[in-house]
Amino acid sequence: MHSTLPLHYSYHLIKIFLVAIVFVAPKMNIFGLSVAQESFTNSTCVDIEREALLSFKQGLRDPSGRLSFWTGTNCCQWSGIKCNMLGNVIKVDLRSRSPSATYRSSCLGGEVNSSLLNLKHLSYLDLSLNCFEGLRIPEFFGELKNLRYLNLSSSSFSGEIPPHLGNLSSLHYLDLEMKDDDTTTITFRLLSSNLTWLSGLISIKYLNMGNTNLGGQGPELFRSVNMLPVLEELHLHSCDLYYLPRSLSTVNMTLLSVLDLSDNQIQSSIPNWISNLTSLTELDLSNDYFNLNGNIPRECEDKASKEDLDPQLYYGIAGWIPESLGSLCGLKVLNLTGNLMTGEIDGFLDKFTTVCPNNSLVALGLGGNQFSGELPSSLGKLKYLKQLHIGQNCFWGSIPRTIGNLLFLQELDVSLNEMNGTIPKSLGKLSRVTDLKLENNHWQGVITEDHLMNLEKLQYLSLSTDRARPLVFNVTPQWNPPFRLLSLELYNCIVGPKLPEWIRVQSKLNVVILQNAGIEDTVPEDWFFNISSQVTLLDLSYNMIMGKLPLKLKFPELGTIDLRNNRFEGPVPLCFTNATYMFLQQNLFSGPIPNDISELTELRILDVSKNYLTGMIPSAVCEMASLDILSLRENQFHGQLPQCWNDLQRITVLDIASNNLSGEIPSSLGLLQVLRILSLSNNSLSGQIPSSFQNCTDLKILDLGNNKLSGNLPLWIGNDSTQFWILGLKSNKLNGTIPRQWCNLSDLHILDLAENSLSGSIPSCLGDLSSLIYSKTDLNNKYSVEDSYYFQEQMLMVTKGRVMEFSKTLKFVNIINLSSNILTGEIPHGITNLTALGTLNISGNYLTGNIPNEIGNMRWLETLDFSINKLSGPIPQSLSLLESLSYFNVSYNNLVGRIPQGNQLQTLTDVSIYEGNPSLCGKPLLSKCPGSDIGSDVPISQSPDYDSETELENLLFYCCGFVFGISGVWCTLWKKDTWREAYFSFFNLA
Repeated sequence: MHSTLPLHYSYHLIKIFLVAIVFVAPKMNIFGLSVAQESFTNSTCVDIEREALLSFKQGLRDPSGRLSFWTGTNCCQWSGIKCNMLGNVIKVDLRSRSPSATYRSSCLGGEVNSSLLNLKHLSYLDLSLNCFEGLRIPEFFGELKNLRYLNLSSSSFSGEIPPHLGNLSSLHYLDLEMKDDDTTTITFRLLSSNLTWLSGLISIKYLNMGNTNLGGQGPELFRSVNMLPVLEELHLHSCDLYYLPRSLSTVNMTLLSVLDLSDNQIQSSIPNWISNLTSLTELDLSNDYFNLNGNIPRECEDKASKEDLDPQLYYGIAGWIPESLGSLCGLKVLNLTGNLMTGEIDGFLDKFTTVCPNNSLVALGLGGNQFSGELPSSLGKLKYLKQLHIGQNCFWGSIPRTIGNLLFLQELDVSLNEMNGTIPKSLGKLSRVTDLKLENNHWQGVITEDHLMNLEKLQYLSLSTDRARPLVFNVTPQWNPPFRLLSLELYNCIVGPKLPEWIRVQSKLNVVILQNAGIEDTVPEDWFFNISSQVTLLDLSYNMIMGKLPLKLKFPELGTIDLRNNRFEGPVPLCFTNATYMFLQQNLFSGPIPNDISELTELRILDVSKNYLTGMIPSAVCEMASLDILSLRENQFHGQLPQCWNDLQRITVLDIASNNLSGEIPSSLGLLQVLRILSLSNNSLSGQIPSSFQNCTDLKILDLGNNKLSGNLPLWIGNDSTQFWILGLKSNKLNGTIPRQWCNLSDLHILDLAENSLSGSIPSCLGDLSSLIYSKTDLNNKYSVEDSYYFQEQMLMVTKGRVMEFSKTLKFVNIINLSSNILTGEIPHGITNLTALGTLNISGNYLTGNIPNEIGNMRWLETLDFSINKLSGPIPQSLSLLESLSYFNVSYNNLVGRIPQGNQLQTLTDVSIYEGNPSLCGKPLLSKCPGSDIGSDVPISQSPDYDSETELENLLFYCCGFVFGISGVWCTLWKKDTWREAYFSFFNLA
């Protein structure tokens, strides 16, 4: 039997149902979707709420006119506004467009009017990605009781977060993160000095306070957060958290699935209570600062303890990975990158893969730590892993063969470790891998087709090992791989002698690095054509590639070209029209630099040193406004330097040493206001050092040695505005005295004035050069010559008795060389204050007086040369304290006395270092010093310790002793009859 309701009953039931939806739905969540966010565009706006929105609009600054369409009576149809069926505004979404070049011209600003309080049913408010320029978050937001969604992220709010937000007990979603990206910088920042208000958000599921200054309130924060029972995601990126609570009495965050504490300054270990977050799927404790600051130096053989690290430079989570984390079977993402963690990882992984055999870990980031040991075979049980980043650690051994079980793996990074085994062939099973980073290890063995044959999706391959024992690619000559790479980076991996087919078919490359790849042939021209349209970096350095470059080629996207240390010949190639960096040094390029080189308008570095270039340096180089570094060193250029240098150029390094240049140094070089390194040594330049150089206030290294320069040493070099680290002026025709003003060069650590005609005395204030007074460790930490991939300054200097070239180690060299001049006077005692000095050479002058007794204070001296002077007196005994001394010469002086013995002096047995001093004696000379073998054999008249008063005291002591002894004998004979009779009986018998 069927029954039907009367029509009017059905109508009333439908009405009741609709009313229930309107009034009950805001408190419900059907199928996970909030009904409160549904809109009814046909609803009629409530008048008071329309007026509230118009008042709100009037307080805003709207440069792009986004709100100009807020017209008419029905606000439910306005952009960004949603209403319920009764016409109540439930949603205000004024999120700006995503950050872009025009972001600032479209974002809203101004003030937030409290008229929003009239929107009694408002549950959704989004003001993110706007420009409120330091405005405080309005306190009245805490009175919007029905709010379930509040997003203020990246809107330039700043100041204290109002604790009134803690009144929003219905709030599900709160995002206050001030994001930092390419177009917005965090000029304004939120802070919260008291976090107790958080405990009022009892309905919160998503909480993001990224980049909020929480002032190190880690323990307080988690005590408040632990009172939020339904919290599912907690994002605290870059919140200045220094410590995490070691323990929590109870853990209430049982629903927490995402915990992001990345980029903080946490200086503690991972607390055990994290292991109780059983719903956790994503744990991010990473620290990206290590990429910027080099957070922890890789000390794999002699690890620095955390206590030894400067907390201002190095910070991060320390300790081992707790094995208890292995019980979090729901983990999908674990990121510990860039911390100070140590130990091995097998304990954690073995437990995780045992307790959680069906684990669903997708991403594991352990890079930039101090983890060590071999990689465990249990890695192969992470069967759903897509990303494995363990680079920049201290792992050794090989990659486990079980790596082939990770069939979903897309990214593998084991770079910058101590891996020293073979690469397993099971790597070839990773058919989904797109990115393989294996560089900077100590790999051994051979790479075959088995390693690569199934890598169908591979796009990025980087592999390197030691130069002394390179990896060899052993594949069939015509092998055609299944992948087409975007980036190929091989260092010390032998693929030659010919460019193999598997590389020639890579037609999509935009990065090509084949450094020291054993290629000894002409690179096929068709390969250059294949890659020329999209390649941005081309590095074929340290091979033996021959032939000429195809000059008709154009590389429209090329930024860096590195062909150094090959056998390329022909003229300087200009086919790299958009290149930013060109390294062509140590090849066979010849001929002049073409005048149209100025067409390389983007070029910042041009290094064509150590080639066979000829002709004059064209004035076109003065038109290269973008040029930072120009090195023409060791070619065959002749004639004068161009006179056209100008203040529009930003050259920081100019190296034209070791050519055949003549004429005067152009004064226009002084217009290069940012010049830091100028090397014109080993030419035939004449005239004086231009006074215009004093305008180059950034000049750190000036090397003009081995020329024909004349005139006095410039006084301006010692001005307060100069900051010289290195002054090389040797082998010129300079005269006059050494200016006392030069003693103001507090950063100077190399002063080479040898082989000139300098006269006068050595300024005593040279002992005040503060950069040479610090200990060797402090000096090397404080000062360093620009040491980069792009340029290495080179200098020839005399040390340890021979000419040596310094380049990479130049920053560690501390030298004063004043040899072969006509200097007079005594060696200033103050020079012994230079305790960090490594070489002191004042030979070949006319110096008189004694060697300072304090010479032993210069503990880091390796070279000491006082030869060919007129020095007198003894060699100080303190010289034996110089434990680093490896070269010593005092020949051809007027020194006297015994040669000191002990420590390093014992090893300096070459008699020639003492010859020309006829009054010296003792080892290693054949002439022995007068006197007995017991005690000193130095003649008293020549002994530095001789003292007439002391000798008189010794004589009186001996005389008194003699008288006392005789008196004692006679008194005994007079008192003892038996002794007296025996005494005289002895003489009678005699």
